[in-house]
Amino acid sequence: MAEVNISINGRIHEISCDSGQEGRVVDLASYIDQRLQQIARSGAAYNDAHLLVLTSLVLADELFETREKLAAVSAAPAAAPAKGRKGEALAETPAANPEDEKAMAQLLEKLAKRIDGIASRVQAA
Repeated sequence: MAEVNISINGRIHEISCDSGQEGRVVDLASYIDQRLQQIARSGAAYNDAHLLVLTSLVLADELFETREKLAAVSAAPAAAPAKGRKGEALAETPAANPEDEKAMAQLLEKLAKRIDGIASRVQAA
């Protein structure tokens, strides 16, 4: 088990993670902090707890949109190749590998659980 220090909203948090995942945790924290700072600059939040809840909601919305898009792509029947402006067939995008889709779904689920945990801690504070 590894530990990494992350900074969110100017506060340092010590986080435990699986060995080898330190960089990923730092990247996730950086993304969360960037989104939080965008929301803070908009003036939408009236205190730190509200800011964290708004950020959690924004991130959850991004997650749900991604899930919906993934579900739509997975459910879409194979269509005829799209045509360009001059009628020529456009290159097809390769179909997603079921293993890749499963891995993406698992990552999205982990992110959703982390967001739920953050929101719970913020509400308890």
